[in-house]
Order: sequence, then structure tokens, then C-alpha cells
Amino acid sequence: MPELPEVEGVVRALIPRVEGKTIDHVELSKTIYTSWAEGKQCIVKAMEPELFEQALQGMDIAKITRRSKYIYFYLMKNEVDYLFVNHLGMTGAWFVVGSLDEITEAKFRKHWHAILYLTTGELLVYSDIRRFGEMRFMVKEDEHPPLLQMAPEPFDEKACDYFLAKCELPKYQNKPIKEVIMDGQVISGCGNIYATESLFKMSIHPARKTNRISNKRKIELFEVIRHILQESIDNGGSTISDYRNINGEAGGMQHRLKMYGKKVCSNCGTSTKSMVIGGRTSVYCPQCQH
Repeated sequence: MPELPEVEGVVRALIPRVEGKTIDHVELSKTIYTSWAEGKQCIVKAMEPELFEQALQGMDIAKITRRSKYIYFYLMKNEVDYLFVNHLGMTGAWFVVGSLDEITEAKFRKHWHAILYLTTGELLVYSDIRRFGEMRFMVKEDEHPPLLQMAPEPFDEKACDYFLAKCELPKYQNKPIKEVIMDGQVISGCGNIYATESLFKMSIHPARKTNRISNKRKIELFEVIRHILQESIDNGGSTISDYRNINGEAGGMQHRLKMYGKKVCSNCGTSTKSMVIGGRTSVYCPQCQH
């Protein structure tokens, strides 16, 4: 699943390609329409597909930003501001192309779910192989309350203090530290990949209870998380499984990972072990992490 660095990479790539342009009209896939007819909400949430297509028609893409793992498209029409929010889920990807045939990977070309036809003649295409991504159109952010519950950006000045305060809450004290740092209400944008890497660098076992880690170590852990997230941003994110930057471009951070997906510890050569924490597989070194 794309984490903060991967989403940041997508946003940085989208900005020069589509920011300031206008959406002529929108086409959603038959899959989305079928899911709604069956009482489900595949990808497009809280607004019927036909209304979603109509809502985006004629919108100017005024600004694109990232908030945690979400992409925020700030739209404007008739001097009224709107918000289009996208979560990439596990396999979401954006393409800016002249036609669908220009999407080189067949799986992304086949599994397109939204085409935003721009007045410039370009297509802004959203593909999602496993369909866990989300799209929401709203006037204000508070129309989807979970967006307001996200932790501050990890690079914000007060983000570490916020993290420490959250760790003191009863609901987090007895949880494994891996589960806590993957919680978007505690730290924004840190998922399984970078939580695994950060705990390995700190020699902390992923199942260690949060209240068994000193404040000093928590501060050090937070700084390591921040450093690794920035390192990944600088290296274009981790292209693992089906993550892609726009137009299928790959990142390079996967070549720098020390523990995630490894069979052998890069420090001591011990075979790694894994366990499920917070619903995610956690890989760790039984020798280096305790």
C-alpha cells in the first residue's frame, strides 16, 4: 500500500502536468456503476457515480496537495471552491496520457476506473487493480470526518509532541509500538514498510508494548521515522508490488530497505521472523530487535 513518500511522489508528479487545467467531463468505469447498483460503493464514495461525473464537469484544478496518504485536488467552478479527495488504496495509480493505449502496463490499462478528460485534450486516468482506493467529492473537508482525525504531518514542528501525547493515552499504552506508529491518528503516513524499517534501525521489537519504551527512545524513534520518510521521498518512494508514480514510473527506495521483505538480517545475518501486528505482517530480526 502506498505510504506517505509514495503519495508525495504522485502529487509532485501531478502538479506540473495537471494543476491549473480544467476538467471537460468525466467517465467512470462500468465496475463502479455495477457496484453501486448492487448496493456497494466501489472507489467512488458517498455520491452516486452519475452525480460524481456531473459534479466534476467544468471544474478547474486549482491546486494539488498531499495530506497524510491522501491526495487533495482543490477544485473551483464559478468562483466556488470544492474538494476532490483520493486515497490510492493498495494499487491505485494516476496517468496523464493522450489515450488509454499510452498506458504501457496492461493491468493498469485494463483496470481504469475514472477518466478525467481535460480541456487540453489530455486524459487524467485513475487505475486501480484491486479497487481498494477511494474518491470523494465534497465542498469541505469536514464532510468526511476521518480526514479531520489525521495526525499532523510528521515534518510539522509539533508532530513529535503530538505523537508523545498520543502514546500516553490508555488506548495506546498497551498496544504494540508497531501498531501505534502505523495508526494515522498518531503519526500521519507511516505504514508497514517504514514502520518496519524504523523499528529495525532503532533495534526495537515490533511487538514491544508502547508503555515499555522510554520517552527518550520514543523521541529518537520519531526522528528516525521522519528521517526514513524523507529519505524515501528523496528516492521516489518504494516500488513494491503494484505501486507506481504517475505514468507507471518506479521509485528507488526499495533498493535501500534494510528489513522490510527480507529473509536475512542485513546487520547480523540471522534469519528474520515475522508475526501479524495490527493486521499487517511484521518482519523483524530476533537477534537485533528486542
